[in-house]
Amino acid sequence: MLGKAILTVRAVVPEDDRDAFEIWYRDEHLRDAAAAFGADKAWRGWSTVDPGIHVAFYEFSDPSTATAILDSVALKRLVAEFDRIWQGRVQRSRDVVHCTDSCAPGV
Repeated sequence: MLGKAILTVRAVVPEDDRDAFEIWYRDEHLRDAAAAFGADKAWRGWSTVDPGIHVAFYEFSDPSTATAILDSVALKRLVAEFDRIWQGRVQRSRDVVHCTDSCAPGV
């Protein structure tokens, strides 16, 4: 995992939209975004501290590849679709994390 980068997308989902958001992200959006970005892997989940927080993770081989997604046509297309469906009800933010260290327990 060292040297890789993770694009994170954090969404704040209103309670009334959570069930529909879960189905849509699970059945459509995660797969579509991973393919459009050319991600090596993608996964997602809900916060156990704040049930309205959803985070998606897209893994890339290096930080420059992940960072380039932020200005890509693919992201603009996905944002437009997201905005069309959720009409401003779901707020989100993005970040890119460069994986620089790892360790195993006891090391």
